Amino acid sequence: MPVKSEKFNPRKSIRRAKGSKANTVKWTIQASGEKYTWSNKMERVSLIRRGLPYESIEILSHRANMPIKQILQLLSLPQTTYNSRKKNNVVLDGRNSEVVLVLTELLEYGLEVFNFEEDKIQRWLKKPNLSLGGTTPESLFDSLTGIQEVKNALNRLEYGNLA
Repeated sequence: MPVKSEKFNPRKSIRRAKGSKANTVKWTIQASGEKYTWSNKMERVSLIRRGLPYESIEILSHRANMPIKQILQLLSLPQTTYNSRKKNNVVLDGRNSEVVLVLTELLEYGLEVFNFEEDKIQRWLKKPNLSLGGTTPESLFDSLTGIQEVKNALNRLEYGNLA
């Protein structure tokens, strides 16, 4: 008996893909009196293109429990540039906005892996890790590839695959 196939309906497919989580905000940064939220990569791209305020560096510094000076080194930003651009309400460039957003996602994921125990994730970030070649996870925050490797290590921890 032949199977009757239904004609492809892109609108129906898009609705199905969005599902019930379409309006779910997964990550948030509140800076300069504005709330920056995203729940998928396309929303992240939109924020990257707009740029984040320099104040988001302070928020990241607090979340990562790292001094602002260390965050500035990761972003290759001189302290004087940071101070003047923050004062003049300039936004971060695309690359630095992306690093801030991806690190925010990583830190949230790390909290989930460590059952929302901030002290445990903070210790793990600062401790040399064999699966990362003996380096500390936070030392890899200077590149998107390094951040992805840290995420992979967290993923292995979450699922018990330590190899």
